[in-house]
Amino acid sequence: MLVVVCPGQGSQTPGFLEPWLQNPVYADQLRSMSEQASTDLVTAGTIGDADTIRDTAIAQPLIVAAGLLALNALFADGRRDAIGGIAGHSVGEITAAAGAGVLSTADAMTFVGERGRAMKAAAALVPTGMSAILGGDEAELLARLAELDLEPANFNGGGQIVVAGELGALAALAANPPAKSRVVPLQVAGAFHTRYMQPAVLHLADVAGRLTPLAPTLPLWTNSDGSLVSDGPAFVDLLVGQVSSPVRWDLCMQAFADAGVTGIIEVAPAGALVGLAKRALRGIPSVAIKTPDDLPAAYDLIDHQA
Repeated sequence: MLVVVCPGQGSQTPGFLEPWLQNPVYADQLRSMSEQASTDLVTAGTIGDADTIRDTAIAQPLIVAAGLLALNALFADGRRDAIGGIAGHSVGEITAAAGAGVLSTADAMTFVGERGRAMKAAAALVPTGMSAILGGDEAELLARLAELDLEPANFNGGGQIVVAGELGALAALAANPPAKSRVVPLQVAGAFHTRYMQPAVLHLADVAGRLTPLAPTLPLWTNSDGSLVSDGPAFVDLLVGQVSSPVRWDLCMQAFADAGVTGIIEVAPAGALVGLAKRALRGIPSVAIKTPDDLPAAYDLIDHQA
């Protein structure tokens, strides 16, 4: 069973969409998605510098648009029928919702544009951030987080948990980390997937009411608990709540294993999720679609598993 995975914020790099826009079909698609998200994604994805594309309001629609370009190419010529399921990490869940048919491209881009702007506004209310914790004992880490009033934001599997909260508390954690762990500060604007994002949740609940979700036509896993969700409106409700709730990518990968995954394809801007899979799902072949040059390898993986 082949699973398609869609990355989240932090996967983007300056100029990463330039190879895609050499094809006028992809260029036209991106211009349309820019209008839907009310964001100039063409400029951001080609000449935007690292600081520009790190801006949450730009990064989120940029990542979803890139994923949708790759999905459109991947699913062409009937290959979608060979895919066993799809899931996304954080904002990548919006990409996955579109890939599964829950949201139209227009609804997905409208929603992610509003999501990015709302989360940026929420992050500006209190100085917060995020750090990745590599290694160590999970129970010890969670106890330390409780002492510092920090929250686990992403359970990424493979020995990696991302934590979030106020900057002083993150500094205290870095100064005295749990045994056998390493703390890596992340270049993000706020404590995503925590209580600090509650103002964004309230806004997105209103936005979601204007969408037209449909039942998924591919198996679709949620970051909430790694379960399959077969109801479109219910999945959109989870998308809204996910903004202030932890990402359980570890449970998604466990669900892939339980479902008998035999291959993983990560859409653009790819790399992070296949990296996690190589540690948590050892031996499963994978392809990371970073540019159109990676599409033949993805097609080969599909053809060999069909």
